[in-house]
Amino acid sequence: MHVVVLGSAAGGGFPQWNCNCHNCLRVRQGDSALTARQQSSIAISSDGERWLLCNASPDIRAQIAATPELHPRRGPRDTGIAEVLLMDGQIDHASGLLSLREGCPFDVWCTPNVHEDLSSGFPLFPMLEHWQGGLSWQRIGIDQEHHDARFEVPSCPGLVFTAVALTSNAPPYSPRRGSPTPGDNIGLLIEDTRDGRSLFYAPGLGLVDDETRAWLARADCVLVDGTLWHDDELQRAGVGRATGRDMGHLALAGEHGLLETLDALPESTRRILIHINNTNPILDEGSSERAELRRHDIEVSYDGMRITP
Repeated sequence: MHVVVLGSAAGGGFPQWNCNCHNCLRVRQGDSALTARQQSSIAISSDGERWLLCNASPDIRAQIAATPELHPRRGPRDTGIAEVLLMDGQIDHASGLLSLREGCPFDVWCTPNVHEDLSSGFPLFPMLEHWQGGLSWQRIGIDQEHHDARFEVPSCPGLVFTAVALTSNAPPYSPRRGSPTPGDNIGLLIEDTRDGRSLFYAPGLGLVDDETRAWLARADCVLVDGTLWHDDELQRAGVGRATGRDMGHLALAGEHGLLETLDALPESTRRILIHINNTNPILDEGSSERAELRRHDIEVSYDGMRITP
């Protein structure tokens, strides 16, 4: 299994274009302790040639340019991206599909909830029908009892995907905003049937229940939500009033924070954070919070990172 982190930041990227918080100011000033990051997305492949794009961020064009594996190589018009999978319907995870319109038709894997939101509140599916047939929806099943759904993606032979319903939040343009239902946000357990290695990917994680803990514990490597250090971080930074829980993201620190969950995983589990907000102090490699992660043996992903679970 090959995994490339195309973008490691949360929505808005780092620095965020309209943000002058402490972190964004310092990275613009060229502080070597902080590194600019694009909005969250990864690419997965079983053969290193055909790639499944997991989330299509608004930064997708720059991400493709920075990733040789995704460049056109076999003809005048070509791409290494074979299919797309959406973890949710958030604008920072789906709007990059607009920039891929020249490559349509694309198969897009997502749950019925996500397909509904991207056909109505933010109607990407209808809009892109005007480009060579647009997007072909491939259904990811999630039932109402939070049972898992296993499926295979044609471009990734040898990999088996399991969709896990997560507690997070629906997009602002969804009728389920504030009262999400199973399928608004998923995690993925990706298992390589050839070597038995596995990755659990969850860039949006608002709550860790017993079922989610069990899925995390099954994986050799977890690549999970590192959005905020404190639940009230936006308020502390003076850039917003929403809490992490309001947005559907569980903070790392504090009682019952994500650090506690990651600490409880088997010692052999590789633990990596992704989807990091511009206000998060872990972006500063010299911060006490970053030192705390090192003590817990938790890594922070970066753009261009290659992961072999």
